[in-house]
Amino acid sequence: MAESGRIARLHAVEILDSRGRPTVQTTCELTDGTRATISVPSGASTGAAEAHELRDGDPDRYGGLGVRLAVINVNSEINQALNGRPIENQSTIDQTLIELDGTPDKSRLGANAILSVSLAVARAAAMRNRVPLYHHFANMIGRTVGNPSLPRPTVNLFSGGKHAGDQIPIQDVLITPLSAQTADDAMAQISAVYQAAIEICGIKYEMRALVADEGGLAPDFASIDMALGDAITAIKRAGLQPGIDMALCLDVASSHFYSNGRYRIENQLLSSAEMIEVIAGWTDTFPILSVEDGLAEDDWDGWPKLRGRLRDQVLVLGDDFLTTNPERIRRAIKTKAATALLLKVNQIGTLTEAAEALRLAREAGWAVVVSARSGETEDDWLTDLAIGWGGDQLKVGSVTRSERLAKWNRLLTVADETGWSLAPWPNRGAS
Repeated sequence: MAESGRIARLHAVEILDSRGRPTVQTTCELTDGTRATISVPSGASTGAAEAHELRDGDPDRYGGLGVRLAVINVNSEINQALNGRPIENQSTIDQTLIELDGTPDKSRLGANAILSVSLAVARAAAMRNRVPLYHHFANMIGRTVGNPSLPRPTVNLFSGGKHAGDQIPIQDVLITPLSAQTADDAMAQISAVYQAAIEICGIKYEMRALVADEGGLAPDFASIDMALGDAITAIKRAGLQPGIDMALCLDVASSHFYSNGRYRIENQLLSSAEMIEVIAGWTDTFPILSVEDGLAEDDWDGWPKLRGRLRDQVLVLGDDFLTTNPERIRRAIKTKAATALLLKVNQIGTLTEAAEALRLAREAGWAVVVSARSGETEDDWLTDLAIGWGGDQLKVGSVTRSERLAKWNRLLTVADETGWSLAPWPNRGAS
């Protein structure tokens, strides 16, 4: 193999994410001088089965959240192991990283260190081959960019839970455009609804447009129903029809208010069956097309019942429940526990493992939502991943804050360059 396709140096630095917390940025330099830099995100709402972010634990520095150890691991052990390696085969690079770490959750070297290298190598390969990153990602999984479409945006409108101080227990009320066929039209409609929501916050709650971790608005709602009702009002105020032009999605994040087999929500202590009925009530009352983590990550008996109760009319989407983990996805497929995967590469730690999660979801007939994290950077590689891997939706937060807008602006740029339209809302049936 030509020498120009080999790794000459990997070098990481500690940078700050959108919450002011440390994360890892890695540069992959090839022997021909090609240099590619990637920064990785980190989550606030994390599943127990996620790959392990390595943090320093020094209380006198960033409250223990520093990532100097992860940076050192990239600059020393990983750099030495991959020096001179060809970059054309991503799976070989990733397998080397997995074996080098040697733990089931990537806790020795750190999933943040490992993922930064996995992604930096991919970007370097795309740059060397002079193709867009989304094209390289498509090639990685054997997907031809023929009859292409772009992922449909799913955007935070209102936030609660761990993203916004728990003023309501559920994490996010999101909007997704249905009638828009282009990214340009979709983002214009979304922006109109967001601006309408800002007006509602000013009039109804007498608050400025202060935002949560992912850019969603966070007024002091008296109830979840009030948040959903205000979302419908914002859609109408923007001149759009709820359920026709714009629908709602929910990120319930139930694990955060689940303990000892019960869900504590709005002064109620609910069983799994009762929580399912609450969710069904929301979907019966409001035009909700997707429910993410409606039940807790370990409520394996409840998830198939939730899916059955929603009757495939609503996407039953797993985030903390699945953690982009092939083993958990296989179990969920077998038990008919979900109809959609929230794909977050840093939950599993390498592109190759995330691609396996994608393959399993697609073979099961599931929809796939490619998602950012609460702690993001201005890097836009996620949009390319969603496009290259044929994601049905892209979920990166709201339409404010530069770390969010970088991804949406990349979507608009690719749409302009290619003329591709948005993917249709996915068929809700799944095997």
